[in-house]
Amino acid sequence: VLLFDEPVNGLDPEGIHWVRNLMKALAAEGRTVFVSSHLMSEMALTADHLIVIGRGQLMADMSVTDFISANSADFARVRTPDTEPQLREKLTSALTEAGGHVLPEQDGALRVTGLALPRISDIAHDTDVRLWELSPHQASLEEAYMRMTQGAVDYRSTADQKAGLQQPLPPGAQPPMPVPGQGQPGWYAPPPPQQG
Repeated sequence: VLLFDEPVNGLDPEGIHWVRNLMKALAAEGRTVFVSSHLMSEMALTADHLIVIGRGQLMADMSVTDFISANSADFARVRTPDTEPQLREKLTSALTEAGGHVLPEQDGALRVTGLALPRISDIAHDTDVRLWELSPHQASLEEAYMRMTQGAVDYRSTADQKAGLQQPLPPGAQPPMPVPGQGQPGWYAPPPPQQG
């Protein structure tokens, strides 16, 4: 069993690549390699299995793919011609009527949940709305981790909601895994951030 604690902190890209390949080579030899890291983007490239511990309790023990699926809500990103906002409104109405949940994004695109991409395409075609973008979005490991652990943090930045790190799940999405100890005697939840 090998244990690496933050092995790539402070390394240049070449050093990070070397350490990543070393750990993968050791695992390929059949060795157990544990890596402790706060660099989620690096873990997404390195790990194939995650163990998440929060407040001294096991919160997750699963593959990276399963972890992301269990702690995120996939959505479709949809864009109509920017010069024709009435098309965006027409498509929003049609998607909502078909059972989709539509949220406008700051850049003018639409975030759609509850409908598969082929269905969104068919609805756009049926309503004579041209699409400039129709792309799937799956959360990153970091986004899934933040969603899973958002209730287990002791300290929280007042800018988190503005940064989109504490967004509620879209309607119909599965809630994140429960926070260990929540609702039990001695559990402390920090007060919600002040609005305004």
